[in-house]
Amino acid sequence: MSKTAEIKFEDKTYKLPIVVGTENEVGVDIGKLRGESGLITLDPGYKNTGATTSAITFLDGEKGILRYRGYSIEELAEKSSFLEVSYLLIYGELPTVPQLTDFQNQIKVHTLVHEDIKKILEGFPSNAHPMGVLSSLVTALTAFYPESLDPNRSAEKVNLSIIRIMAKMPTFAAWAYKNEIGHPVNYPDNTLDYCGNFLKMMFALPAEKYDVDPVIASALNKLLILHADHEQNCSTSTVRIVGSAQASLYASISAGINALWGPLHGGANSAVINMLENIRKDGGDTKKWMAKAKDKDDPFRLMGFGHRVYKNFDPRAKIIKKAADDVLDKLGVNDPILEIAKGLEQEALSDPYFVERKLYPNVDFYSGIIYRALGIPVDMFTVMFALGRLPGWIAQWKEMRENNEPIGRPRQIYVGENLRAYKEMNKR
Repeated sequence: MSKTAEIKFEDKTYKLPIVVGTENEVGVDIGKLRGESGLITLDPGYKNTGATTSAITFLDGEKGILRYRGYSIEELAEKSSFLEVSYLLIYGELPTVPQLTDFQNQIKVHTLVHEDIKKILEGFPSNAHPMGVLSSLVTALTAFYPESLDPNRSAEKVNLSIIRIMAKMPTFAAWAYKNEIGHPVNYPDNTLDYCGNFLKMMFALPAEKYDVDPVIASALNKLLILHADHEQNCSTSTVRIVGSAQASLYASISAGINALWGPLHGGANSAVINMLENIRKDGGDTKKWMAKAKDKDDPFRLMGFGHRVYKNFDPRAKIIKKAADDVLDKLGVNDPILEIAKGLEQEALSDPYFVERKLYPNVDFYSGIIYRALGIPVDMFTVMFALGRLPGWIAQWKEMRENNEPIGRPRQIYVGENLRAYKEMNKR
């Protein structure tokens, strides 16, 4: 017999089904509560509310576990490629060699964008934030592919939209960067793999020979994998709720980009660099700032340490720390900001205050260091995040549509004025 939970209200008892996930996560199904009792639940920020069931990502913040479709993030980061992980997230299983080859080839066919999109790009001033540029270019795809707006398209045509956005997102991201620095854009080079092509579009000048550094390409590959999905966070939930209105994939992804743009979501690695800059301007005394972080009466907060979800350690941080060390060693960058970062890292890993509270460097700390070492502007950090998160957003949108989930429509508790009479303006 299925387990139930009970809510007692006034003189009645309401039984609610218990839902148990495959990793023994337990939830109370309140779907019929309002219809039976008139009650709704109140959960600001949906911190304890499950909006859906999903087979894509499992996250256990207490134990520091992150898995995509059942595969540990550690194994995927070590053995897989970003496109292989993208295939896994979107289609549910790791690809065979022919399937991955076909996926890669389909993407290469669609990396070029319509020349009129360059006109849209040229309309942005160079000081336009690259996330605004990226969001706009993704939304513009609905104009170039109006058939994507049809909510009843065949699975084959939906898949074409998926391939197109996977193919064009690196082009858009690189072009947003080129717009910011005032350089001419590069076109895709389909002789290179996904990461190599992106690096060339980012850092090469047109017609310039560009040799992809394997250390940098490997670090980028890992970063994209680590950011590919992260359960029902703000931007992912945004993609799903926009998609629940039968909005197109492109419109839904654009909405996710805008949600990620918020400093409380995708801006964490930017905040790390800004913090390091402030410490440098103050003289670079890391011990002083670590003491400030430990002072509960001091408003200073150490960015890039600890995590809202992971209460033990961020499993992604262990992986990307090695990549960050490799990049710094390879490039031999002489940057006082990065030296300050290393100092903070060493002190936090040895200071009992931080160790006891498990305030370890997280993935945002190390990703910010890598992007800084590569010379990527802080405004571009969130664009890099969006590039990695793309397959997760696609997978979540696809799952929501295939499950025929209803349109999202949260409830509220009204706390405003009661009914009152309208007064003419001269009597107010």
